[in-house]
Amino acid sequence: MTTPATFNSPDRIIRMAMQDAGLLQEGDDPDPEQFANYLQRLNDLINLWQTQGLKLWLQKELSLPLTAGINQYALGPGGVLPTLQFKPMRILSSAYYMDSDGNRRPLMMISREEWMRLSTTVSQGPINSFFVDKQQIQILVNLWLTPDTQAATGHVILLMQEQVTNLVSLTDAMNFPQEWFIALRWGLADDICTGQPQAIMQRCMMKAALYLAMLESWDVEDASTTFAPDSRMFTNQGRFS
Repeated sequence: MTTPATFNSPDRIIRMAMQDAGLLQEGDDPDPEQFANYLQRLNDLINLWQTQGLKLWLQKELSLPLTAGINQYALGPGGVLPTLQFKPMRILSSAYYMDSDGNRRPLMMISREEWMRLSTTVSQGPINSFFVDKQQIQILVNLWLTPDTQAATGHVILLMQEQVTNLVSLTDAMNFPQEWFIALRWGLADDICTGQPQAIMQRCMMKAALYLAMLESWDVEDASTTFAPDSRMFTNQGRFS
């Protein structure tokens, strides 16, 4: 059975959170001021929670068109992709270059320090790595080497985490899956229960922490994860030679 459109709505979250926090009796309705206030608080909570954990449903591949001689590409408002109206939350390390024939090869994400240590950032040739510079409104993706004419015939495919769209209406569809409803409900209850009896505040805090921890444990890759030493700083003579 499909879930009704109103099931995972801001309206339902606010009503139940207020009941959990002892601010609304069963059968009563929040007034317009309460709806407006708690909708803003719910947005604040969502904006914070989207920074925690993997949030796999927000990850999407982004195809970056290349221009010969250009090594920096802005993502977000006013950037190289007009359809990307919001700054991505982050760019993940799983990126690759795809040539005009559809062949792919992985690219390595490097840190700011590694980018600064490059002897030059303007040399042109095949792309092998990228540095992500997070700014307030945009994310700047810096490529190395700078794509030459041949490299510019392909694309860089980035894995981004997009932003959750903030809620405007009480009936807006949410970017969080339905299994997140109970965590959002108790998270909001914990945020709005200040000044209530200690037992209510304690219950809201414990429920919010419990459900959030359960969902962060669920929101993981199904494939196994392995770790390996980063050998980029090593040479045949040793790391510090």
